[in-house]
Amino acid sequence: MPEQSLRGCRILIVEDEYLLADDLSYALSEAGAQVLGPIASVEDAQTFIAGGDPIDAAVLDVNLRGDLIFPVAEALQDRGVPFAFATGYDQWALPTRFADVPRVEKPFKSHKVAAVLGPLLTACSNDALQRP
Repeated sequence: MPEQSLRGCRILIVEDEYLLADDLSYALSEAGAQVLGPIASVEDAQTFIAGGDPIDAAVLDVNLRGDLIFPVAEALQDRGVPFAFATGYDQWALPTRFADVPRVEKPFKSHKVAAVLGPLLTACSNDALQRP
């Protein structure tokens, strides 16, 4: 991941596989992001989002121990927060309402995550400078 390419961005990770979550957290931190989470359940992610903390973007695992992430994706859409799915599912397996959501295929490489998140985060570094 390009060094400091995500500087100042607050990125929520919702992932239930510890090693993947840990690797992703490390890679995003190395790129300068402030990592939120990782959170391992749909319920905990919904609670976090409802809390109103600023989120610039999110990476969402589609299947969290049998629970699908789509209620979390809808909550992020309602707040205008861009996100990407981290999944092994094919595009056709996702609901059509999420057809335009970027996907990072598992197992993912950190540079691929940065390539997907980068276009979603064009303004967060500037916004971060203005946050209290």
